[in-house]
Amino acid sequence: MLTQNEKGILLESGTNEIMIMEFTIDGNLYGINVAKVKEILNSAPYTVKPMPHAHPAVEGIFKPRDIVLTVVDLPRYLRASESRQEKDLFIITNFNKMNIAFRVHTVVGIRTISWTDIQKPDDTISGGEEGVATGIAQCDGDLVTILDFEKIVTEIAPQTGIQLSEIEKMGYRECREMPVLVAEDSILLTKMIGDALNKSGYVNVTMFPDGLALWNRLQQAKQENNLKDVAALVITDIEMPQMDGHRLTKLIKDDPVLTKLPVIIFSSLVTDEMRIKGKQLGADEQLSKPEIGHLVDVMDQLLAKR
Repeated sequence: MLTQNEKGILLESGTNEIMIMEFTIDGNLYGINVAKVKEILNSAPYTVKPMPHAHPAVEGIFKPRDIVLTVVDLPRYLRASESRQEKDLFIITNFNKMNIAFRVHTVVGIRTISWTDIQKPDDTISGGEEGVATGIAQCDGDLVTILDFEKIVTEIAPQTGIQLSEIEKMGYRECREMPVLVAEDSILLTKMIGDALNKSGYVNVTMFPDGLALWNRLQQAKQENNLKDVAALVITDIEMPQMDGHRLTKLIKDDPVLTKLPVIIFSSLVTDEMRIKGKQLGADEQLSKPEIGHLVDVMDQLLAKR
């Protein structure tokens, strides 16, 4: 029996919408998925203890309650401002099983928009692999830059990202020709996931920048009647412009031709709440980044069943 909270979660599942929290740094608008935000704190009452040999953008640590949090000075990271003000706020986040505080100047509010209203920035804006803009949202005439917080944290602390060493520990693995489709919008993670899967023996991997591009490829395969040659398994992130992973999962599992195609949700947002969404939408497995070794194990199991 679902609780009222769980029923509310299900009503939002697969709608291809996102709630973003808008915040400012030096008057510029930025956004973060509300699903990553735990709370907002005023910075003034807290003393942040600097940590030796830390990344220049790591302000230090503080303990607002029972958990020690690392503070990332987002204005300094973005090279927007070096000054810290008494009215600054801390956005306390939770993703990739980590709790991190980000210093910002103001929080504007929360709004719900469609992923179709978020455009992937081109390389002149995003800076290719070096960029931290995962999308540009049009919100009532304002342009809001959606930041790639996973990329920011991985740059600051590389050990928190996907580790090829997890694959190396598996030892020798035979090549696997089964076609695997992966939807991932982060340029950095696209490369890391692709490299890891190839190293694990999955040599027939096709990467897509969002769920819509992957969905279109599946539709083309259906029309050409060669689905078995195109896709044996789908891996999808949740947060993506144009079409998110939950919407993609719903479309696949509601399609009578595609419904038996295994879908793995591989995301930094796999929380208890998100697991409810993914399960009800029909996802075969849901794994939290950056557990790439676990992902390969689950891929082996699902493909062995097929």
